[in-house]
Amino acid sequence: MKENKTFYITTPIYYPSAAPHIGHLYTTVACDAIARFKRMEGCKVMFLTGTDEHGQKIQQKAKEAGVTPKQYVDEIAGKFQKLWKYVNVDYDRFIRTTDDYHETAVQKIYQTLLNKGYLYKSEYKGKYCTPCESFWTESQLDENGKCPECHREVKEATEEAYFFKLSAFSEKLEKLLTETDFVQPEWRAKELVNNFIKPGLEDVCVSRTSFTWGVKLPFDEKHIAYVWIDALSNYITALGYENDKYDDMKEFWPADVHMVAKDIMRFHALIWPAMLMALDLPLPKKLSVHGYINFNGVKMSKSIGNVVDPFVLGERYGVDSIRYHILREMPFGSDSDYSNEIMINRINSDLANDLGNLVSRTVAMVVKYFDGTLPAEREEGEFDADLKKMAVRLTPAVTSLVDETKLSSALTEIMNVVSRANKYIDETAPWILAKDPAKRARLASVLYNLLETIRICTALLTPFMPAMMPKALEQIGASKEDISFEKLSVFGVLPACVTVKKGDVLFPRLDVVSEIEYLNSVIAPQKEEQNAERAEDEDLDKAGLISIDRFAQVKLRTAQVVACEKVAKSVKLLKLRLDDGRNGRQIVSGIAKWYKPEDLIGKKIVFVANLTPAKLCGELSEGMILSCDCGDSVKLLTVDSEVPNGSTVR
Repeated sequence: MKENKTFYITTPIYYPSAAPHIGHLYTTVACDAIARFKRMEGCKVMFLTGTDEHGQKIQQKAKEAGVTPKQYVDEIAGKFQKLWKYVNVDYDRFIRTTDDYHETAVQKIYQTLLNKGYLYKSEYKGKYCTPCESFWTESQLDENGKCPECHREVKEATEEAYFFKLSAFSEKLEKLLTETDFVQPEWRAKELVNNFIKPGLEDVCVSRTSFTWGVKLPFDEKHIAYVWIDALSNYITALGYENDKYDDMKEFWPADVHMVAKDIMRFHALIWPAMLMALDLPLPKKLSVHGYINFNGVKMSKSIGNVVDPFVLGERYGVDSIRYHILREMPFGSDSDYSNEIMINRINSDLANDLGNLVSRTVAMVVKYFDGTLPAEREEGEFDADLKKMAVRLTPAVTSLVDETKLSSALTEIMNVVSRANKYIDETAPWILAKDPAKRARLASVLYNLLETIRICTALLTPFMPAMMPKALEQIGASKEDISFEKLSVFGVLPACVTVKKGDVLFPRLDVVSEIEYLNSVIAPQKEEQNAERAEDEDLDKAGLISIDRFAQVKLRTAQVVACEKVAKSVKLLKLRLDDGRNGRQIVSGIAKWYKPEDLIGKKIVFVANLTPAKLCGELSEGMILSCDCGDSVKLLTVDSEVPNGSTVR
């Protein structure tokens, strides 16, 4: 137990420019799961989230809605809080950048930076993205001359502004990113160094004069605090830095984990540490960066018409099923795919078939064979040792993965033990043991071993699925004391004569076809709103062109060839087994003329991940690898060996 240890974890504060959708869920639900796990360990936890409510875009949106900016953000912030409550996000503190104490603290921070010589007044000329509220240099724009983050139009902007001397911290920031594990995964840190520091880190604009909705600078009231400086300060103002609202800095700072999506890692990995250095404050211990949730290969966006309402999903499938799905599908650091099919199949396979079935089968057998209470006599037998070994090793493994914010991997470890327990039922065949009175003690041992395994697995799953797992634990007769953290690495905690309680099915199996039809019908009205854009696509088709949205529908990812062999019925085809950073896949490719199977093993390649599976000469092909014509030859498109498997290519 970590009785005296504190733990501080934060989400970014969300920009309330639209109602929240399932694409917003990952970071907050992930932080909630980690916070719950740490509380289970015995840590004193501070879990912070909130809303970032200043800026030009908010002012524009409020004007369009015919309300004041404060009225606008009050409504949207309320929707976020309602969503977090609905999905059982148990945060400790919710900050809004319009809170008086925060605004006062931000003014003091600006004054301190000015007094220390880190701010200076100049004129900004450059490219400005209104949706992202970010200034960019010409070299930082994407290949189409647009914002490198959201890929929308930028405009020339010139205005008087204060600048923060970010360039003064270039050397320190490079050391932070290259000599420590501050940014995780590590390859994200290399991205930042190569894209921003190596080309020459530039000072950043930290004030605006072209709008009024924001915190006025105390030394120059015609200037408004630039939204990112304002927003980033929340991590310390929410603890009481430069304000009298709270007094938690000594106890909780530095933060243990800042979790952010990849689109805002630049601000958190460069500007935020530099600000803290300038303020002589310790740096956070870890910045954990994750990818996007994509819908059928395309980033979720209301403008595309693929937004899924989490309230609709939770009402139909249960909040815990949705929490489990998004946490299980997001590989550490990379994008994840959301589709109706993936979600329904994941709920059926992991929750209904494996976990739910394990609990219901085990409880039902205890009730059927022993009237709900196991006898004290025991007889150990074959297969017991392997199950017990996996069960007692589970908690240390999951703890380590949670500490690394590898939640998908942590869930995989737990479900591997659940699968092993289901296999144990088949191996020991309790229904056969029950027919022989002489095997009564052996039957009791088998069922007890299953209950103990369920106890450990469901207790470890509770931070991820806090609504349903207590019901599972109640069914197997586990008390609160039985699931204390120190007992999760011990096998044999439940009373010998444990009594179970039959309950409702935890996760009913879903009919895939009907559920997909239902979900498609929910999304259909949004898609109808995009008729005009589709008409534009048709015009592009006639010209032999495609739109950026259509191109984005092709999901390209990286993978490593781990095995390769010729297809028996063909002289042209090779069968490649890929490590795609997920569950692996097989692709059949017509490249046998140019490559021997052994030449391909170990290569990092790019493949189309959302191509409809097909059978070639009787072999399943789950995608297509990319290659280039080179005269009369063909060469595979390969990537650097340091690129993680499963990375999205865009």
